[in-house]
Amino acid sequence: MMFNAFSTEDPDALRRRIEAIDLPESIYDLLTHTAATHGESLAWEFIDQNVRRNWREVLEGVDQAAAAFAHAGIGKNIHVAVMAWNCEEFALAWLALSKLQAVMVPVNAAYTAREIQYVLDTSDATFLIVEQEFLPRVAELGETPMPAGRLIVIGETAPAGARTWHALMEEGRDTFIPAIRRNRENVLNLQYTSGTTGFSKACMLSNDYWLVLAYSSGAFFATELRRFYMGSSLFYMVGQRILLNAMVCGGAVFIPRKAGAKRFMQDVAKYGCDYCALFEMVYKQAPLPSDSQNVLKIATIFAFAPDHHRDFEARFNVRGQEFYGMTEIGGAAYVPARELANMSGSGSCGIAAPFRELRIVDEQGRELAAGEPGELIVRGRGLLKGYYKNPEATAEAFHDDWFHTGDIAKIDDKGYLFILGRMKDMVRRSGENIAAREVESVIRGMPEVQDVAVIAVPDAYREEEVKAYIQLAPGCDADVVTPAVILAYCAPLLASYKLPRYLEYRSALPLTDSQRVQKKVLRQEKPDLRIGAYDAQDKVWR
Repeated sequence: MMFNAFSTEDPDALRRRIEAIDLPESIYDLLTHTAATHGESLAWEFIDQNVRRNWREVLEGVDQAAAAFAHAGIGKNIHVAVMAWNCEEFALAWLALSKLQAVMVPVNAAYTAREIQYVLDTSDATFLIVEQEFLPRVAELGETPMPAGRLIVIGETAPAGARTWHALMEEGRDTFIPAIRRNRENVLNLQYTSGTTGFSKACMLSNDYWLVLAYSSGAFFATELRRFYMGSSLFYMVGQRILLNAMVCGGAVFIPRKAGAKRFMQDVAKYGCDYCALFEMVYKQAPLPSDSQNVLKIATIFAFAPDHHRDFEARFNVRGQEFYGMTEIGGAAYVPARELANMSGSGSCGIAAPFRELRIVDEQGRELAAGEPGELIVRGRGLLKGYYKNPEATAEAFHDDWFHTGDIAKIDDKGYLFILGRMKDMVRRSGENIAAREVESVIRGMPEVQDVAVIAVPDAYREEEVKAYIQLAPGCDADVVTPAVILAYCAPLLASYKLPRYLEYRSALPLTDSQRVQKKVLRQEKPDLRIGAYDAQDKVWR
């Protein structure tokens, strides 16, 4: 039978209760509290590496990592890039950096050398913790490679001058760390997120950001949870949030090395998880007779189609709780657990979360009446502090203390939020935000290409796919500059999920008077944007 025994706490009472909590000064201080109160309880299991720790052991590992980092020269405000799939070292590093009041720069494990270089250059990272399998990519870095002495390798061997994680832990085992006065307002993460103006921007996220997100999102669940499944990578905000959810309640988190839609629900059932967070791609896997055989109490879902929401609940025998958030603002809206049955399939992502105010405004910033569509803006405690070394982007995003999300939405007369679309020039593919301009800049680098425009194509499986309209340079022919040639050029420069699936050749692109591509014209010119394009996945012309 589907679990429905949620707390009936009034949302206003929940808000008052959570906002009254005296939060710790850092996520490390949260860990010390959890270790003191739940020390012998299972904390995490890295299920593909067979690594299990209780919270006391986690704290011991974090303290050892912090001592080793201090031995290596990592301290307050030092930026440390971390590039790895899900592994214990990644989690230990994040918590240890919080103890030292240093800053983690998560690096997407799918990034190419060009993208890694961009992150290292723009984040001012002076150390790089990297899994051994990524060393060939690191070796391709250009003019400013990471000095070997500041390279820490998760694995058995390291290049000359660098150290393995294990060796550093041994070297720094007895390093004394003076008492550190931690402050929750100090930045903990430079979390990269795709924008509309090209390359990703680094969100400055404080310890307070993470604590607000952890405590408020945990309250949304409205029931006691003990076993959390992390179906996301630790270099993403969602994965880090789930780890903190488990820490707040002293529960355990079960972590695959690489998250995947095909294994997702099988893992949830196998490890007896009562919570998970998932995108629609998991639902779109082929149904299995065992789908309902789990002990889930609640699942966080993101932007499910209304009919899929209802079917998801019936198929997996669990309530799906819509949640709206983004890297810059953490959590902003949720459907109260006591209303899940009534709101299933409504298309709403809920009401304002604790610590959050929501408003819908027009192009002049004027607040709109209930039910009128406009841009969603958000304010409250624990938002990003700005984009690192990007004051122009920060000024564009914030008007006074309101963050402009770029999402078109409406709020009904009961305060429920409905997301209607995006103002931003992005493609959202399999949960990844892809900046059109970044893909365009890479393709435009081909001498054979005169101009290019990238748009999103709706896709039933991945939500959206990347489509590139190609205008070849004079004298170049599509029989020579084939889709395969273009994709081969892009492959070493873009993560695989950013590569266009659809490519369509044009003799000219529609331009405005200011010579900007009129993407609206491209989007509206035919009902099926796949027609006339080469499909790189199926290797056919549509």
